[in-house]
Order: sequence, then C-alpha cells, then structure tokens
Amino acid sequence: MTSASSLPRVGFIGLGIMGQSMAGHLLAQGHPLTVYNRSREKAAGLIGRGARWADTPGAVAAQSDVVITMLGYPSDVEQVWLGADGVVANARQALLIDMTTSSPALAQRLAAEAAKAGHMALDAPVSGGDVGAREAKLSIMVGGNAAAFATALPVLQRMGTNIVHMGEAGAGQHTKMSNQIVIASTIMGVCEGLAYARAAGLDETVLLQAIGGGAAGGFQLNVLGPRIVKGDFAPGFFIEHFLKDLGIALTEADRMQLDLPGARLARQLYTELAGGGKGRLGTQALFQHYMTGA
Repeated sequence: MTSASSLPRVGFIGLGIMGQSMAGHLLAQGHPLTVYNRSREKAAGLIGRGARWADTPGAVAAQSDVVITMLGYPSDVEQVWLGADGVVANARQALLIDMTTSSPALAQRLAAEAAKAGHMALDAPVSGGDVGAREAKLSIMVGGNAAAFATALPVLQRMGTNIVHMGEAGAGQHTKMSNQIVIASTIMGVCEGLAYARAAGLDETVLLQAIGGGAAGGFQLNVLGPRIVKGDFAPGFFIEHFLKDLGIALTEADRMQLDLPGARLARQLYTELAGGGKGRLGTQALFQHYMTGA
C-alpha cells in the first residue's frame, strides 16, 4: 500500500451506469485512478478528468493498491479476476473488491484465490441504483475478513453512506440477495398500486404525494414511481441484470430448501418482459406488464 500521507491508487474495472459515477467520486476525492472497460468510449469522461486508461484488467491491477470491479455477470467477474491477464495474477499485494452482484459461492472462491496470491479480497455489492451511485449514497454490503474491511472502509466511504460489514467472504452477496428479494415483491406492489390508480381514474402524481409519505413509501415508490407515471422506463438498473440477481437468489433459496413465491413470480414476469425485447429497460418497466391491453 502507499504511505499514510497519500491516497491509495485505485483501479476501477467496469464503467456502466453505476460504475462511471462510483469511479468518478474516487477521482474527485483525489485518488489516482486507472480504469478499464470493454468499450473504451465509456471511459472517455473519466480520462478527460485525469484518469489513466489501461488496456487490460491485469494492467489495471499491476499499478493499483486497490482494485474494484463493477461488472455485469458472475462469468464476467470470474474472467476478470481469475483469467491469465486478470487482477489476481497481476496485482501486487493489493486489496481486491468486487462490487458486482454475484454469487456467494464465487465470492468465497475469489477470496480464497486472492489469499493464495497474497492479496486481501472483499465482496461488496451495492444497492441504491443510478441515483445512489450519482449521489455517493449507496448502501454497501461487505463480506470478507475484518482487516480487509478496515482497509477498504475509507475508499468505500467515497461511494456510499451505509456501509456494513456482514461477515466472512460471501456474506455481502448473501445480503444483496436478501435486498433483491425484498425489491422483487416491492416493485410488483408499486406497479400494481399504480395500475389500480390509473384504472380508477386517479391523478397518479397526486397519488404518489398522498401515499409516498406513509407506510408505502420507499425507494421503489418514491423514486421509481414518478418515472413510471411519466412513462420513463430508461434503466437505472437493467431488467436483464435483475433477472440475473433473481436467478442467483432462487438458486441459493433452493439450496437452502426455502420457498420464495414472490421472487419466483417476479422472475416470471420479468422473464416475459425480457423475452419481449425489454431486457435493457429499467426494472420500473414492469408496469408495462400490468397495462398490457389496458
């Protein structure tokens, strides 16, 4: 690691909807930043602000004290971490943090492989969507040993406000699965409530004011509800990524012999939307299911 008088060099891999904002906060706070993304054009804004570009994940790792990955799928994480030109093989006694929503089993494997190579590792998935990422107000759920968490905390605090160490490797991912299970039924309720209001002829904007400050209030209603009313289905979080998360959650639930009917129904409805070519819309586009034919 760098001396106490300087900020650690951070490598950030994965500059999607959330990753760009998260990396931007680190850069704005003075961390020397090296970035990589499969499509370089997504890094242009950060490079223009002073970030360095690296041609491979391994090249990012070789020049970073802390490496953060924010990717799409577990297969992406596995390749970026464990590939021949990946971060584990090329980092130099670094702290490796995967902030992708991925599988608990993979998180445990990554931690073990990182430890063999002399690195610390954490699984630290986030919640808060595009808004939380832009405002540096993400909730960050962390799995890994306490020493690694203590080292990572100042960096994580650049991106989030609710940062909780949940336990050993994989615990962060299990926590994120609980989060996604809660969201699955909540967003169905929001869409159903708004569909009912529309069918009843209510002013939906006034409805949100009426119920948003009560027991129904929350991110799904108060942030995504207005987008639904406006017909804004642009992604803060892709349907296809939420389907990935629900698949992981339900696989884990099956392993634990736990029945989750709400999550299963949400997966069914989102699968239908994705099959209709809507997988790259935001999760609030579930409302379209309820309004089909209305």
